[in-house]
This record gives sequence, C-alpha cells and structure tokens, in this order.
Amino acid sequence: MLAADTRQRLLVAVAAATRFGAGILLGTGLAFYLGRNDASALVVGLVTTAYFLGMTVFSPFWGAVADVTGRRRTVLVATGLGATLALAPLFLFSGVWVPILSRGLYAVFAVGFAPVMLAVVSARGGDDGRGRSLGFFNAARATGFTGGQLAVGMLLGLLAPEGVYAVIVAASLASTLVVVFLDDSVAPKPDSQPTVRELLAEVRRRLLPAVDDRDHLRRNGLWMLYVALALRNGTVMGLFGLMPVYLPETLGISEFTMGVLLAINPAGQTVFMLLFGRVADAWGRKPLVVVGIAGSGLFALVAAAATLFSGPLRLGIAALSFVIIAAAFSAMTTGALAFIGDVAPDKRESELMGLRSTAKGVGGVFGPVVVGGLAGVFGYPTAFAVGSSMAFVAAGLAGWKLVESREGVVLPGGGAVPGDD
Repeated sequence: MLAADTRQRLLVAVAAATRFGAGILLGTGLAFYLGRNDASALVVGLVTTAYFLGMTVFSPFWGAVADVTGRRRTVLVATGLGATLALAPLFLFSGVWVPILSRGLYAVFAVGFAPVMLAVVSARGGDDGRGRSLGFFNAARATGFTGGQLAVGMLLGLLAPEGVYAVIVAASLASTLVVVFLDDSVAPKPDSQPTVRELLAEVRRRLLPAVDDRDHLRRNGLWMLYVALALRNGTVMGLFGLMPVYLPETLGISEFTMGVLLAINPAGQTVFMLLFGRVADAWGRKPLVVVGIAGSGLFALVAAAATLFSGPLRLGIAALSFVIIAAAFSAMTTGALAFIGDVAPDKRESELMGLRSTAKGVGGVFGPVVVGGLAGVFGYPTAFAVGSSMAFVAAGLAGWKLVESREGVVLPGGGAVPGDD
C-alpha cells in the first residue's frame, strides 16, 4: 500500500504527463498536417497562436476561479472534460481552419490545468521545499512532452489523422480521470461559497485590479517577470510553431527523426528540472530566470545555424539547439515559478500562476505571427535569428528589474539575500 504522500505525487505525475502529452501530440500533429497540405508558414504558425490566445485569456481565469472557490480539484476535472470535448470538431469537419479553431477551443479549457496544479504542488512543497516540489512537477510535465513528441513521430507515419486524434482524446481523458482522486485539502478555503454572480465579480476584480490593488504585482519586480516571459515566449513559440515544417522541409529530416529531435527538449527537462529545482532553493530564483531567458535566444541562433551545415553535422547542430532550450527552459521555469510562489499572497497564488501563463500566452500569440511572417519573406534562418532578439531583450529586463525573492539564500560568490525584517 502506497503512503498517502507518495500516492498524491504519483497522481500529480500521471495527470501532468498525460495532459501535456496530449497537448504536444495535438499541436505538432496539426501543424504537420497543415504543412503537408501546403499551408503557408504564417497559417502553420496560427496553430500555435490559437493555443496561446486561449491561454492568454483563460489561464488566469481558471486560476482565479480555483482561488475564489477553494475547489481546485473541481476546476481541474471540469476543465479536463471541456478540453476533451473540444476535440470533437476534428472528427466531424475538415478544412484548413478547423484545426486552428479546434486547438483554440481546446486551449480554453486545457490551460486551466497548469495554474491550478502548480498552486497545489507549490503549497505541498512549502517555503523550504517549493523549488524541489515544482521541479518534480515540471519533470513529470517534461516526461509527457517527451512521450508526446516521440509518439507523434511514429503515429504520423502509422495512422490516419482520425487515429492520431483518437490517441489524443484518450490521453486527455486519462488526465481528467486521474485528477478526480487528487487531494486538494491544501487549498485555502473561503469562509463561504460565492454565488455565480459573486464569483464572476471577484474574478473580474482579480484579473483587472484597481490601481490601489496592484501592490502584489510590484513586489520584487514581479510585473517585469511577466513582461520578460512574454518577450521570451515570442521567440521560442515563434520557432516551435514552425518546427514541424522547418525540420522536415528545410533541414530534410524524416518524420520519425523529427519526433526524436523534438523529444530531446522535454527529455532533457526531466533531468534539468530536478537539478534546477535544487539550485533554486540553494542559490536563488533570479539567476535561473535571467540565464534561462538568455539561453532561449541562444537556442534560436543555433537552430538557424543548422542550415549552414549538411549531413550528420546538420543533424548534430539541430540536436544541440534542443539540448540548449531544454536547459534554458528548465532554469527559467523553475526560477520563475519559485519566484511567484515566494511573493504571491496565499489566496492569490493560482491567480498569479495563471497570470504567468497569460504572459507566456501573449508571446505565444504574437511570436508565431512575427516569426512566421518573417519566414515567409526572408526564409527560416533569418526569421529565427531576428526572432532571438526578443529573448535577449527579455533577459536584460529581468536582470535589471527583478529582486531576488529567496530569503537568506547563499549566493555563489558569497553573501546572502536578507529577509524582510
């Protein structure tokens, strides 16, 4: 019989792996099918834009609903069911715009998973173990991404589109069933359950705070973290939205090899997330955020440089770019999540985790359009190189404005970050 804590960790891991595995199968598969049907780079990029548009609007919404009601598990189940049902149009209709609209509808619900589950995981870790707890969650998330990318490379060659969609539905439904058994007792409970009108009014107040209700966004430069994440995501999502076309068409890589290359990133994250979780607790949050964002810009430059080579060396450079983004994303994400957990008021943690997704979503909306538009005019390498500038600007802003949030942390060069007393 598994101990209660071990059982809950296992549930979190399975739910995260299947939820994010389903998402990556859907995004990569739809982009590949559009590219195979001769859609432009801009249209292919809209598959990613549609997802992040849903994230921008609804991720903080679901996080705020979970905070206001104190019913995190209920929100996880409801959004999981909604995400699964949103896949129905793929079986019923055809055309270029159906995949884009379906993924946008899927995002409306699926993006509720991350902010709510992150709040659960952060609370379970507590002040002393938050970095390690979040690192465990992100390692499970990365496992789902890895499995999804490896699977999509094989499934695209073995199954018709409807078969691939059926696998995605199964993974999405599995994640939903798992969270039914999640213990959400760590969630702060309201004094009384709000009515629907009170709930919507409170959610609106939190998402659009008055001028005198924004102090929590200023603490330790939190608002600048969101700005930096948006710019960084413009670079990375601009590239990843085009990878299912760039790798096979520009670099001449097969579907199976494409799946393997795309899997390097999340596979690396399973290791790097755990490593940087410990680094975040020992050395602080800000260094990881700044280095991780800068590494995202380096990823874009190395990916563009792959076109300068041929044969095995081209494949090696492409693989190196995905190792770089695995380390960069792990550092940035672990540092940013722990930073938010440090500075967020207890009853606004899901909300602020959701706002992080909104910031990423903003980058995911404009990044694929900008990079996809540039690629259509100047080609992929130039578009990738120009797109890298957004990440480097973001790293500079984070280094300038963020204030370390980990109290008493011993820095690598000596000294310590003082507390608030």
